[in-house]
Amino acid sequence: MSSVPRTNRLLLAGIAAPIVFIASFLIQGALRAGYDPLRHPVSALSLGPGGWVQMVTFSTTGLLVLAFAAGLSREGLGRAVPILIAIVGIGLLGAGFFACDPISGYPVGSPIPAPRTVHGTAHDLFSTPVFTVLPAAMIVMARRFHRAGDHFWARLSAVAGVAFFACFVIAGIGFRQNPVLMPYAGLWQRMALIIGLGWLGLLAVRLRRPLTDTAATAAAPARPSPASPAG
Repeated sequence: MSSVPRTNRLLLAGIAAPIVFIASFLIQGALRAGYDPLRHPVSALSLGPGGWVQMVTFSTTGLLVLAFAAGLSREGLGRAVPILIAIVGIGLLGAGFFACDPISGYPVGSPIPAPRTVHGTAHDLFSTPVFTVLPAAMIVMARRFHRAGDHFWARLSAVAGVAFFACFVIAGIGFRQNPVLMPYAGLWQRMALIIGLGWLGLLAVRLRRPLTDTAATAAAPARPSPASPAG
């Protein structure tokens, strides 16, 4: 049996992962009482009533990202990118196992800042690679696309990687209760996640066709049509 259908199914997991994760936190954030999507992080959805939904979302997305990493390993992209994406998947799984600590006053009535706990520290350790390793993978892919002659995707990956990390840094400053950024820290984090996971999904779509040297292909002479006259 050919491995192509299986590889395509694994790549489809990369398309499903951002849809599941982004749709989940957008819907939950709009419906959760006392939760402010502009202010509070996505991880805070794992706290309070209905918190299990976000925990399941983390775990499901992590499994999908791991499946996508397995698909990438079949695409001849070397070791770095599949390993980096797999680390992101493991980070999401861990974030789904350990709930974060209360933050920015959520759940309602929580102290600011809230006391640190072991499970909250573990959550941060697992979730950090999602925001640091994923942009690294984006930059590595930017270089690969550049070498392959796909300059559009090279620029897209590079710009998205920088934007993703910049949004993460701004959100992190806000979550540390900076008075200027704190009211919109959740928005900045959501922008980072939409950029990063959106790129992941688009990459899955892109890789369903071979990563070839488009510059060389464009420069190759056209093959004569069988119907063309010989002379």
